[in-house]
Amino acid sequence: MPPDPTLLTGMRLDKWLWAARFFKTRSLATQAIDHGQVKLNSERVKPAREVKPGDRLMIHIGDFDWVLTVRALSLHRGPAPVAQLLYEEDPASHARRQQQVSERKLASNPAAEIKGRPTKRDRRQIHRFTNE
Repeated sequence: MPPDPTLLTGMRLDKWLWAARFFKTRSLATQAIDHGQVKLNSERVKPAREVKPGDRLMIHIGDFDWVLTVRALSLHRGPAPVAQLLYEEDPASHARRQQQVSERKLASNPAAEIKGRPTKRDRRQIHRFTNE
């Protein structure tokens, strides 16, 4: 019989990151920890380091930085709404990520900046212009 999640006092950091759905696999979580993209209580740690409720995590994924507090532990990877209950994100971190998302949406289309082959949309416009 598996242990009751409410009785857990600590678990491996890589397993928690996987269960909280920050990484698709435990090996990806382990690689991120090894490369210093995950910090526990402001210090670099190893994947086997024990995480417990109340710990602060700083996670760097792609262009985004997460600052969060561990609220609960889970042995299983569940659906996203359940995984979001495992942590509480810092309001400043959340605002910063939302700002990055809105800036990304407003940024120009990178395909338009690349010269060379026209896109499908460009080809349609060229055909409309030349055929009419």
